[in-house]
Amino acid sequence: MDVLHRLLGTLRKSWTKFYKGLLAVCSFVWGCLQPLLRALHRIAHWLRSLVLHTPTSVVDPEAQRPDQNLHAVATDQGPVKLELPVTPISSLEAPSIKWLFETSTDPEVFLAAASLVPHVEWPLDFDVSDMLHQLYDVYMSCLDVQDRIVPSLEEKASACTMALCHLYYGRIFRGFPADESISQGAFNYYDFERMSRRTKVTNNVLVATTRLLYLKYKPFWGFPPKFGACPDSVLEWLSHTLPFHFVIGKVDEDVEELAVTVISKLLCSSSSPSPQIIANCTLLACVMVGVKFDKKDIVRVDKSSALPQLAQSLLAQFRNVLWTLGEVDLDSAIRRAWHFDIICRVLYDLPDLLPPAEVWNLGVYWKIYSRARSSEQNHRDSSALLLTVQRFRFAVISSRLQQNPAAPAWLWQHRISWQDDSHSPEDFDWLVDYLGDTCSNNHATAGDILVLLSSMSVSCSPAKRCLYIEKLVACMGSSMPTRLRHAALRAAHSFREVLASIDVVEDADMFLAKLSPAILTAVSPEPVATSTNDNPDRFFHGDRDLCYLELIFALARNSVWHPYLYGDGHIDRDLRPHAFYLAGIFLQTTSEEVSVTSLSSITEQQWWDMMRKAWHVAFCTIYDTHCVESFPIRVERIYTIYRDDIHCVEFLPVLVEGTKKYMHIASKPELIFLIESVDDLIRSVERQGLQEHRERGIVAMKELSVVVDDILAKFSTYCG
Repeated sequence: MDVLHRLLGTLRKSWTKFYKGLLAVCSFVWGCLQPLLRALHRIAHWLRSLVLHTPTSVVDPEAQRPDQNLHAVATDQGPVKLELPVTPISSLEAPSIKWLFETSTDPEVFLAAASLVPHVEWPLDFDVSDMLHQLYDVYMSCLDVQDRIVPSLEEKASACTMALCHLYYGRIFRGFPADESISQGAFNYYDFERMSRRTKVTNNVLVATTRLLYLKYKPFWGFPPKFGACPDSVLEWLSHTLPFHFVIGKVDEDVEELAVTVISKLLCSSSSPSPQIIANCTLLACVMVGVKFDKKDIVRVDKSSALPQLAQSLLAQFRNVLWTLGEVDLDSAIRRAWHFDIICRVLYDLPDLLPPAEVWNLGVYWKIYSRARSSEQNHRDSSALLLTVQRFRFAVISSRLQQNPAAPAWLWQHRISWQDDSHSPEDFDWLVDYLGDTCSNNHATAGDILVLLSSMSVSCSPAKRCLYIEKLVACMGSSMPTRLRHAALRAAHSFREVLASIDVVEDADMFLAKLSPAILTAVSPEPVATSTNDNPDRFFHGDRDLCYLELIFALARNSVWHPYLYGDGHIDRDLRPHAFYLAGIFLQTTSEEVSVTSLSSITEQQWWDMMRKAWHVAFCTIYDTHCVESFPIRVERIYTIYRDDIHCVEFLPVLVEGTKKYMHIASKPELIFLIESVDDLIRSVERQGLQEHRERGIVAMKELSVVVDDILAKFSTYCG
């Protein structure tokens, strides 16, 4: 806007220099000459088009995409057509600026017009050849006899340089031949190279243009200048023009490093970047990793309306890089890792444009990659870093589509699917070490690692087991955020079979003394929990409590845990909605701990209520069926995932004996409902095959069924 005000001020000041009489004469002459000038202009334009016109779809014969041999990343898909608003040339600012160049003789007007050139849109089919020559001539007029820029004309020379580079980029992008010159017979590379040497400081605008020409035309002598520090205005310009390098395939390592710097500095700026700058950086990242676009879209100044499209294109390449394996040469592998790095840098800063689950996935991968890079001695071995990430490739499956991983419920309702199920415990020792370094100072990352570790049947090797348990205890601390405590509880649940046999670990007593109260703290960090429904630490929490009870159910199978479960108050928690696990915990511990006050105070009626309710939900518990209770006796099964928890089935004979002990106080309707539940479960277990643990459960349940039938027969006889 400052440039526009300056241009208007200059025009206004120039206008007042004319006298009214001269204005009348000029108007008369202009009116007479205008038809002739228009005719001459059309003829000149027609002649130029015969010689110089190149269609916008021209393909540079020298162009070669840097990644054409990278079969794992490159695709054969055509260019992505961005959904950008269509603007006719007549509505753009470019024709007006060109008219000022052609008609104005005022130096200040010319300078103001030149300053506007990089900020407006120049369509590919808009002829700027005359402007290039004019800008170069004006630039040369700023030099003294020693071929140096006159100090008083530095602003003018700088404006011409910027405009010249900007327009020339578009010229090269269209595919114009190398012998076209902006000066009299000189090769353009040398013109720009000399312009670069005349500047007092490193001008990355000139450097970028010179390198583009150097890489494209490969002159016989000379070396391209090096890039230096960039002010923000130049960074923004480079975000628009650097894609031209990658599209026409004229890129070297310096240009790649500059592109990464531009993206990083603009997106990580202390001041929020504009949508236009974000779109520029996203498109730059896309072309860097091989996404194709129509050239007409690339030259558009404002691509912000296509930002969602750009983000999705980049996300597609992310999946392509991550999930594709195969034998490729080392250079291609390194190239693919470089692509991964570029994609993550950009997508991680676009959280509002992607589904929350995708953002979480990306963030976890990026953290793993960054961790591997920081711990890798040879940071240039990027292919090894990508292989580290690919060891942990996963997909998140949530019960609710588009659910945000930041939501408390997501932690309990998602499932992670691993691409390769052949992982060994040693494969995840790396993650345990990562957890050890982050659990005290980066709670978000520690929580993400625990989510991954909790999704596996094995979490680490025996060598890392003690470290893992120690960090689980630390993450369950009362001072830790709720999400981290719950993630640790979920991880302990996944690790429960190992924890149930913890007595075989060295210093088991120490771990038992720390882990038991930590588990309780993870569930209830405060002595009196709130009952507010939206509080994840509320007293009753279905998903959390079920996870907790399944963990305690597993631990209760080992008598070494019993004193700690009693002493720390696990048995005192009121979690009656989960009757099967409660029955399992109580029945597996009462045989040895009958003197415990909290159990001896339970009445026979309470024991019976627990037994019959345990059978009521047994099918849903064993086969992980999602059920809806229809009070008082019917259960509607919505769908079943046949988990067949072996330990739940093994517990059935114990449940049978407990039921026999207390069923003498049952009513007839309760017994009818009981036998229906037992018979239903017998049929379901039999359909799964008669493995040894199932066969014992079936035999015990059939015995219970016979006993219940006898009692019901007595009811009938008595009533008769």
